[in-house]
Amino acid sequence: MALLDSLFGSEAMNAIFSDAARLQGMLDFEVALARAEARCGLMPVASAEAIAAQCKTELLDFGALSSAAALSLNPAVPLVKQLTALVTKNDKDAARFVHWGATSQDANDTGLVLQMRRAFEVIEKDLELLAASLADMAQKYRSTPITGRTLMQHAMPTTFGAKVASLLDAITRHRERLAETRKRALVAQFGGAVGTLSALGDKGLAVAAALADELKLAEPAAPWHTQRDRVAEVACTLGLLAGTLGKIARDLSLRAQTEIGEIFEPAGEGRGGSSTMPHKRNPVTCGVVLAAAVRVPGLVSTMLSAMVQEDERGLGNWHAEWETLPEIFRVTGGALHQMAWIMPRLEVDAARMRANLEATRGLIYAEGVTMALARHMGKSEAHSLVEGASRRARESGKHLRDVLHEEPEATKLVSTAELDSLFAPENYLRAAEGFVDRVIGAARRN
Repeated sequence: MALLDSLFGSEAMNAIFSDAARLQGMLDFEVALARAEARCGLMPVASAEAIAAQCKTELLDFGALSSAAALSLNPAVPLVKQLTALVTKNDKDAARFVHWGATSQDANDTGLVLQMRRAFEVIEKDLELLAASLADMAQKYRSTPITGRTLMQHAMPTTFGAKVASLLDAITRHRERLAETRKRALVAQFGGAVGTLSALGDKGLAVAAALADELKLAEPAAPWHTQRDRVAEVACTLGLLAGTLGKIARDLSLRAQTEIGEIFEPAGEGRGGSSTMPHKRNPVTCGVVLAAAVRVPGLVSTMLSAMVQEDERGLGNWHAEWETLPEIFRVTGGALHQMAWIMPRLEVDAARMRANLEATRGLIYAEGVTMALARHMGKSEAHSLVEGASRRARESGKHLRDVLHEEPEATKLVSTAELDSLFAPENYLRAAEGFVDRVIGAARRN
């Protein structure tokens, strides 16, 4: 299903989780294993280099590997057979050292970790770009009034900068979370058949340390063949990121509705068009990101379910991870890449934002009026008075300010000038601007 790869993935992430990259990750494990064992005196250095010379995906028969994997329930088994055959052609003596003391899960898991390391770098770069764009936008629109909405309805004025800062605050936490997850996830896997490295005698721990050093990975305290919390944590971290990206996409697409018309994705030839309606300008990136936010939680659930694995090697549950985690990376990474690209290119209509504040003819300021009156008559009484005035404003089509001017109980407590001032959005934005400053400061220190 390569037709939609460019839509839901990204070029970088698709390459990292390609078939060739998966196999190369396992071959890189075999190279590091051979060199580590040579360092520990378990094979000649020449044999290790003879093995390393054949660890190239272009030398493999992918079709044969795929067919054999279906029979062995594991791509590492036929991979090791092919590698052994390749080494035998050039150095028969070296061939006996291929995969020495390891098990197929060591190659699979460590290869996956190597792929994840590359994927984390791509995600971190795109997160940095997205955070920078959000910080710039929050600063630019720090004091720009916009309608705040609760339960999909007009609520109170806020600023567009504050809305963006809220998103930036979440992205900053994702950057921190990803850094922590990365520390725990980027560890080598090497335990042999049941996690005891018994085939290596008294050299097992030394080889494990040398292997991790060769790969520039952390060395775990013990093999983690059936302790899947690390990869499950990666899935959860990416799932949280996908959720926040979905939140951003949802808000952007709502603001792009014709009746609102405040924010638009960048225009371009063939971008956002319709097959039948020439006028359409659909928020296509938001659609991709929202699709990711729908898909990823189910994939994360699979990773969590797969944690329950039997004894020293799981049956079926470990195998369920193989396509699931790469898909989480691919879909989340693709959504992030597209969001990072459109954010600095969004078209923002600040004038339309301000005009939309008046869509309810002053009802959006009802809380502010209530609090002003409550200083003179109590909160409950003020709430009841403004609630009645709001009802009359809706029924008559009048502006709430005009209805209140006709309310003796209100006008005897506050002056006309004070009442009119309550209908200026700038009077509601002081704390919002402070939040923007705090969030931007924290993001730029990250």
